[in-house]
Amino acid sequence: MVASTPVLPSMAQVLEHFVPVGGVVVGDDGTATSRAAVRWSAADAVRRGGALHVVRAWSLTTAPRPRSWAVGYVPPFTDFEDAVREELARTRRPLVADLAGLDVHWHAVHGRPEAVLATASTGAELLVVGSRGRGELRELLLGSVAAAVLHSACCPVVVVRDRASS
Repeated sequence: MVASTPVLPSMAQVLEHFVPVGGVVVGDDGTATSRAAVRWSAADAVRRGGALHVVRAWSLTTAPRPRSWAVGYVPPFTDFEDAVREELARTRRPLVADLAGLDVHWHAVHGRPEAVLATASTGAELLVVGSRGRGELRELLLGSVAAAVLHSACCPVVVVRDRASS
């Protein structure tokens, strides 16, 4: 009698919750407004002498295509997470490159932006979000994510508007 061991999928953990220990957390969704928020929060983190945590919440529909993607093959979630983190660092690193002494960390967190940022706020000194002013009428001035985190954050919140798009 031959015993067989079933082949199980990888149990690699995708980051679904992020709670920093201090520092400034900025939400980034890849827009011009979030670029302004990243730049503002980076300068603030330097002034504070603390870390900057750039956080991008993602889902399968918002993540860039991983390198392992192929027709007929859906890569594991960890590949999508890596692709999000790589794109985040590649597109945002130039925004903070000129700030000497900045301790910056790039985080890709699977989940809804409002929930991801609210959870991150529990350990942050400050939460920074951009505001595009899109969404329902009541959220016209702030944007849906900014409005949601203002109500749920556990730390002070700064909402940054991109002057070029205002």
